[in-house]
Amino acid sequence: MSSDIKNKLKKKRTVSYLNKDFDGFRSDLLSYARTFFPDQIQDFSEASVGGLFIDMASYVGDVMSFYLDHQFGELDVGSAVERQNIERHVRMAGVEPAGAAPAVATVDFIIAAPAVYSDGEYIPNRSALPVIAKNTIVSSAGGVSFVLVEDIDFSEQNKFDELKATLEIKRINSSGIPTQFTLTRSGLCVSGKVIEQKLRLGNSFVPFRKVSLSSRDVSSIMSVYDSEGNRYYEVTSLTQDTVFKPVINLGNDSDLVPENLELVPAPYRYTRQISLKTGLTTLQFGSGLAESLDGDVLPDPSALALPLYGKKTFSRFSIDPNSLLKTKTMGISPYKTTLTVVYRSGGGLNHNVAPRQIRNVEKLIIKFHHNPDVRDAAIVRASLRVNNNQAAAGGAPALTLDELKAAVPAYRNSQARIVTKQDLLARIYTMPSNFGRVFRAGIRSNPNNPLATQLFIISQDARGKLAISPDALKENLSLFLNEYRLVSDAVDILDAKVINLSVKVEVLIDSMQNTASVANVIQAKVAEYFKIKYAQIDKPLVTSEVLNIVINVPGVVSLVNIEFFSVTGVVMGRKYSTVSFNVKGNSKKGVIFPPTGAIFEMRHPKDDIVVIAG
Repeated sequence: MSSDIKNKLKKKRTVSYLNKDFDGFRSDLLSYARTFFPDQIQDFSEASVGGLFIDMASYVGDVMSFYLDHQFGELDVGSAVERQNIERHVRMAGVEPAGAAPAVATVDFIIAAPAVYSDGEYIPNRSALPVIAKNTIVSSAGGVSFVLVEDIDFSEQNKFDELKATLEIKRINSSGIPTQFTLTRSGLCVSGKVIEQKLRLGNSFVPFRKVSLSSRDVSSIMSVYDSEGNRYYEVTSLTQDTVFKPVINLGNDSDLVPENLELVPAPYRYTRQISLKTGLTTLQFGSGLAESLDGDVLPDPSALALPLYGKKTFSRFSIDPNSLLKTKTMGISPYKTTLTVVYRSGGGLNHNVAPRQIRNVEKLIIKFHHNPDVRDAAIVRASLRVNNNQAAAGGAPALTLDELKAAVPAYRNSQARIVTKQDLLARIYTMPSNFGRVFRAGIRSNPNNPLATQLFIISQDARGKLAISPDALKENLSLFLNEYRLVSDAVDILDAKVINLSVKVEVLIDSMQNTASVANVIQAKVAEYFKIKYAQIDKPLVTSEVLNIVINVPGVVSLVNIEFFSVTGVVMGRKYSTVSFNVKGNSKKGVIFPPTGAIFEMRHPKDDIVVIAG
């Protein structure tokens, strides 16, 4: 009778699927073995064979459970930890990783030109006025190079036949007659080094060929040519067979529209990707042969058909599917040639140089269209000076993995258009790095226009301190956002107000503690709270958070008093914002509220955090 009961118990076996760790697996396996195999083995101690089998099975189950949870977590960008998977999620969402962003600066180019007498007045000799060509390189005192991205024509005139350059009399003779003028024009410059790299490709045809550039943080690819003179255009996807090309507008409305867009075919094209792991840029070309450029879009079916040609018998025949790819549909893949790639690389916070620091000319590309006298041309060339009256801004380090992950949800919902505030922020923070980068942006509704939005932006200088964004960065941002905004919407780009704060903390410290050490810890922890990476536009300051930091420092017995102050101007040689702020008048229930479009900053923490210990 007892034998029948055991047999019935053995037939009714239950398995638990709730265990996920070693101890859980071992406990259930031990119970299972004792229930269903009591006659075969009874010793399950650690030194026994039964214990060995159970431990090994538990070990395998624990490892498989770990990797199952790990792989499931890698399916979502929020929980993914492996760099390759994060990069895949980021690209699928439409966010293109970028390296360190270059800085943007407006640089004044100043020349001296001889004077001539014309129509009853002395004017600069227009035949001696040059064109400073783009790709001219200037640099700061610290060695940061800036590349001119547009031609500067000193002989250019407005519709009133007046020179667009700013004129000043530089020299006059003993009779009071001007003999030389100073002309000043501004040009947009982007930081980084211009590198020309040659890539030799073999004789074997490789569809979707990939080549990598040698430099990190490539912000812009200026040109790609092969040894046959074919130009390769950058596209967003290889299926894009046309690109827009800027053409100088020679019409009567050239003052309003300096350039027109022309749609040109791009059979030679490539896409660009930046690796998060190495920081290197890879170019990927199409799959077509250059010989197929003049052929049909689709391959010739006769090239893939069975070679019967009236034969009654034929041998074994195989069709290569790669032959279907050798068309111009996805662009041309180069081979048996040498690619010449000219690109600009470099960026970071140290590229945000201060005003009047860009003073050197590293490489001058100058042209004279009016064939001046050799002596006059030499004088003009030698007189060239450069200077930046405003600080360069927009330089920023490469986005971290956490920053890229945070941008994915907003970018997924943007759908290539700006509808919500999240869409607008996503576009601002993902603007191509060669246009500069906004450090913080704040959005508010325009009280005077229900269809307009007020956008407050702020940048960083070379030391990581908050700085007003230059006009060049605002113009770039305006052009970039205009491609995505709705027709009926308007965005007003404004400068955020920087409010510099200082804090005085009075505490009572335990007599058994070192007073100076505790005060240093308090200062360090409060400085960590006010780090600029935590600052946001329109973010209020909750004083209780600072209080909590202070009273939780070991050695602090009590908090006697804490006060916040606004700091402006120059104090003891330290420069602060010029925006004054009434701390007490804007405090309510322990919260300090900034004015509209303002951001708090502890600019000099070592001096602005005063700890009085008693």
